[in-house]
Amino acid sequence: MNKKWILLTAAELGIKEWQVENTWKLIQEGGTIPFIARYRKEATGSLDEVFISQLFQKYDFINEFEQRRNFILTTIAQQNLLTNQLKEEIEQCFDINRLEDLYLPYKPKRRNKAAIARELGLEPLAKLIFEQRSFDLPNLENFFNDKIENEQQIIEGAKHIIIEWISENSNARELVRQQFAKYAEITSKVIKAKITEAEKYKNYFDFKERLQRCPSHRILAMRRGENEGFLRVSIVIDDNIALERLSHLFIKGKGKNSAIVNECIREAYFKHILSSIENEFSTLSKQAADKEAIKVFSDNLKQLLLAPPIGEKRVMGIDPGFKTGCKVVCIDEQGTLLHNETIYPHPPQNEYKLAEKKIASLVSAYKIDYIAVGDGTASRETEAFLSKIQFTKTVKIFVVSEAGASVYSASDIARKEFPQYDITVRGAVSIARRLQDPLAELVKIDPKAIGVGQYQHDVEPKMLKAALEETVVECVNRVGVKLNSCSEYLLKYVSGIGDKLAQTIVEYRKKNGRFNNLYDLLKVPRFGENAFKLSAGFLRIENGENPLDNTGIHPEKYDLVRKIANDLNTNVQNLIGNKELIAKIVTTKYINADTGEETLKDIINDLLNPGYDMRFKVKILEFDPMVKQFEDLKVGMILNGIVTNITNFGAFINIGLKESGLVHISNITHEFIKNPHEFLHIHQHVKVKVIDIDTGLRRISLSIKDVES
Repeated sequence: MNKKWILLTAAELGIKEWQVENTWKLIQEGGTIPFIARYRKEATGSLDEVFISQLFQKYDFINEFEQRRNFILTTIAQQNLLTNQLKEEIEQCFDINRLEDLYLPYKPKRRNKAAIARELGLEPLAKLIFEQRSFDLPNLENFFNDKIENEQQIIEGAKHIIIEWISENSNARELVRQQFAKYAEITSKVIKAKITEAEKYKNYFDFKERLQRCPSHRILAMRRGENEGFLRVSIVIDDNIALERLSHLFIKGKGKNSAIVNECIREAYFKHILSSIENEFSTLSKQAADKEAIKVFSDNLKQLLLAPPIGEKRVMGIDPGFKTGCKVVCIDEQGTLLHNETIYPHPPQNEYKLAEKKIASLVSAYKIDYIAVGDGTASRETEAFLSKIQFTKTVKIFVVSEAGASVYSASDIARKEFPQYDITVRGAVSIARRLQDPLAELVKIDPKAIGVGQYQHDVEPKMLKAALEETVVECVNRVGVKLNSCSEYLLKYVSGIGDKLAQTIVEYRKKNGRFNNLYDLLKVPRFGENAFKLSAGFLRIENGENPLDNTGIHPEKYDLVRKIANDLNTNVQNLIGNKELIAKIVTTKYINADTGEETLKDIINDLLNPGYDMRFKVKILEFDPMVKQFEDLKVGMILNGIVTNITNFGAFINIGLKESGLVHISNITHEFIKNPHEFLHIHQHVKVKVIDIDTGLRRISLSIKDVES
């Protein structure tokens, strides 16, 4: 890797050069983000998943850049136009736009007006005019031939060549690019013929803002309006200033030649350079907005995936409804479906007593500990119905997000799991399993369908898919996976495994029984040493032959743990979880070239907390029983709510109604915050004050800071 790339990347990310170099080496060796972040801390200087992900992206970008550089050098060399100066310029270029600017004059192009002028022998004249060494024009008589009719044709031909030179001049393009970078404004105008249909974009009917300051959600909203045919969006600069600076670059006198060059500058700017650089900044600003929106989506998804599980408990799942009834399922500790049926406690059937009797009977028969109610239609009514039932044991009732449940129920995964049941049963099972373990269930659903994003339908799909998949991988590996009970859909996200190997492992487990230790994995077909190295630390075996297999300690450090245990005159079994013994470990004694202080800290933490689940504990929230529909709301009410979605401009709060309320960023706290994520997280329980109700649009404005005051 070119040393310059290491310097530039370190400066861009604000990290040390050796951290960049070491991480790229690990990437070259096939390391994954979770593996490098967790088990190679000494090499990376304890870089987290975010930095390592950025280094992966930068590594891929540099490889593509170098391929492009080599292609450009080869292409120009084949034209016999690669001078030593140009070669050096290209080889010392580390900016993609500058690289393309250098290549532009040599890029194969169709036969245009400049090419025709060259065929007429007018390039020497164009050079004389462009040099501007004399006041008067060169002698045009020298350029007549059988294809040229008059002097005007000669001058126009020379101008076409000069316009091409200016429009392809890398310094000219960079000058205009700098103007855009510093002073560009994004503008939006409504298309008058569609002003009525475009009502939802009324904030952008006549809008202008400095591009540097325009937040991602506004850019994406304007671009959506443009794509739907309601808005005309442009990125503009002061043309007069740009033309003045271009004149300083090219004008060398005040004669007739200079006047022609000045005309060519205007033509090159308005017909070629301006549109090209505007398109460049349109793309860049859209990419930046996409990146920010994807980050919001990823942050929200991470919080959703890391929501607290209740663990291996028996759960009743209810997908509520009115006319079609409430679909009820009962699942065991492993999520296996035990029973399903439909009850009709709500209008129009109103079979309240019968439904009550059925629920009580099912809770008793299947030893149900928890009830999960979907948060869709009839959710509040179903929760209220359940809360009045007199159970013979303590049963806790939770409202669970239904987002994506319908997508799962119609998916190939659901059909494979429940081929004999319809989509309503599958959806109810998904709701129940989400309470047991949100991570294990939500990985089966396309992240886009979970609905915790900002303009996720407007961002670049490939970039969104990659970022969300990376988020799922991070969460799965951070929590760890139980090897003997996990599904192939969860297992495939473990570092170093993937789809096919996950399926092979699960099939092997079904055929041969449980894994007794991690090294049993090496018996699985196509599961090699490298897959073992990358995955073993993230897999857990409960009640196995080796107690270390139920910790986050990597097998490559098992010998070290045994040595530590021996030095303390005990064995590994007695050492795990023994705070007094662990407190006696002198970490400096075990630091060497392969094991540093950070790794030893992680080992001690895992010894103290075997089988630890870092997800926070589940909590119950009760909505206001007096607010069951939109019409019950009144300004000034203080309500309980749950954060369901976070954007750059605020957070959406479930207050127990079909309509979520919005807390604008300015109403979150009295302190200044740049991003709602600084103060809130998905599933957080909050108290909110109703500050405005729009009955026409059925919008609810809420405040958190006004509750505090």
